Amino acid sequence: MARCQMKHTMFVKYLLLLIGVVLAFAVPASAQAVQSVYTDFSGKSCKTIEKDEAAAGYLLEECRGIAGYKLQVASQDLRQGITVIKPDGSKHDLDMGLIGGGGFSGLGPRVEWRVKRQQGKLVPIAIIVRFNVNVGGAEKDTSYLTVTKLTPQKICLIDTIAPGPNANEKARQLADNSANKPCYNPLGTNGQ
Repeated sequence: MARCQMKHTMFVKYLLLLIGVVLAFAVPASAQAVQSVYTDFSGKSCKTIEKDEAAAGYLLEECRGIAGYKLQVASQDLRQGITVIKPDGSKHDLDMGLIGGGGFSGLGPRVEWRVKRQQGKLVPIAIIVRFNVNVGGAEKDTSYLTVTKLTPQKICLIDTIAPGPNANEKARQLADNSANKPCYNPLGTNGQ
């Protein structure tokens, strides 16, 4: 009986040790997992900063972001663009006007923020925004996904994903690995 009890006690200790090892590796992995948080470009989330109907319908709005970030949306002449405002107040224009040849454009309804949790806080690493462009007067707009990296050193558009199968997954993969990617230039030259 004592021998059976000893085997049972060793089994329980082994099982507890195994659970401890699994948990020790699982916690850091889940703490570093990238996830999505969404904000939108609706009237509830944005406030008008400037408006001038005489200037081809110029409108500048500031939209709520996350973790101290904000987005400014400029609209004029049936075209839209985004400027990212960091928590320190610095502004970073994403130069979206040349995507798809600079045709009439509009933003999708929401922003996907790719974030990591560090020391209990959400840390944005990238944003994904749908950008609809009318290319060459086509009947239908082309709907790109834009990927922008957010690092302490640089905030810039890194790529656009053309419509197609798995476009959302491709955009997320690019966003999650964007920190060392060069900035995108729709004219064909890249830079840091």
